[in-house]
Amino acid sequence: MALVTMGLSPAFLRRLAFAAPRRREDSGKILICLFQRGAADGLNIVVPHGEPIYYELRPSIAIPRPQPGNPGTAIDLDGFFGLHPALAPLKPLYDRGLLAPIQAVGSPSSTRSHFDAQDFMETGTPDVRTTHDGWINRYLQLDPRLGRAPFRAVALTGQTPRSFEGPAPTIAMAGLNDFMVRTRGADILRFETLYREGTADLIHATGTETFEALKILQAANARQYAPANGAIYPGSPLGRSLQQIAQLIKAGVGLEIAFADVGGWDTHVNQGGVTGQLAQRLDDFGRAIAALVTDLGDRMADVVLVTLSEFGRMAKQNGDAGTDHGHAGAIFVLGGAVKGGQVLGRWPGLAREQLFEGRDLALTTDFRTVLWEVVERHLEARSVERVFPGFSVGEAGRISLF
Repeated sequence: MALVTMGLSPAFLRRLAFAAPRRREDSGKILICLFQRGAADGLNIVVPHGEPIYYELRPSIAIPRPQPGNPGTAIDLDGFFGLHPALAPLKPLYDRGLLAPIQAVGSPSSTRSHFDAQDFMETGTPDVRTTHDGWINRYLQLDPRLGRAPFRAVALTGQTPRSFEGPAPTIAMAGLNDFMVRTRGADILRFETLYREGTADLIHATGTETFEALKILQAANARQYAPANGAIYPGSPLGRSLQQIAQLIKAGVGLEIAFADVGGWDTHVNQGGVTGQLAQRLDDFGRAIAALVTDLGDRMADVVLVTLSEFGRMAKQNGDAGTDHGHAGAIFVLGGAVKGGQVLGRWPGLAREQLFEGRDLALTTDFRTVLWEVVERHLEARSVERVFPGFSVGEAGRISLF
């Protein structure tokens, strides 16, 4: 089993050593955040096929209007919007009322820098560069008593994501098969080596107990796990990450927040339409999410998955048959309690006077509005204003996800 974490402190080791895993019936609600790094093209993911200007702006990469029986066209959702055909595995989830796409959503920051935009979104404070902790960590701080569950917040990533940074204990795993620990300011060390060579203060006082606590991961045996209900995950990094998240959920280790990310969305050149670069990425994306839902089965009643991307892409295709950095985009919210089967968000239009700065899809829903409702209604947290400082959601601003 493998555990990779940044900023692991001796105090965290002691909490982990004496923590007892929650029982399955006590595990409560679970949030999965899936970050699409590179700025996903929301206009070709949730396709506005009822908007004639869309086809004028994208003569060679637009997704054709839906045609029943033609798999090379958009999958109609509501007569105006449709899914990219590579996302066919998600259509049954929409029909079951589990999936709610949201259009024209994103960060109010006007930056087109990947690094800045991702940082602003993961801290939950757009255009504020002095925020030290991430929005997920601030949520975890709302009830520090729950911090004793060692696997309350787990990222299936090679390093701690920005949204996890902060004083509340979190774990980042490269994968369940690689068991390593990153100590603050030090190189990655094998945990067994750390135990053998560590000082009494750091490790030896709780070494045996720590090893015992980590045995709770054995219930999520990465090598022997068999997905349920006929679920087939793609063999991609994203597929493996979502499968391991499902393992942790079923293992009853006290998981409350799970995080994974997937790159490859920066499609400046040869983006493609129905086929090509974006389509290949979406095929993996859709099959991985659908497999997770199938695998979890009835457990989806307590799970919500939210996708995020730092910004969308320019409304008009560029001279390289791709799209440049834009503003608003599209995200998905999926779960048993979600009021799915509808496309949420106010559509601003694609006429030049309706575009942000005359070039990008305009923002009508702040991403924090979506996350606020998820944290408040799904995770049932109080004092949500502490999670998103400087921002508030009035009743008129809600999008009624639940």
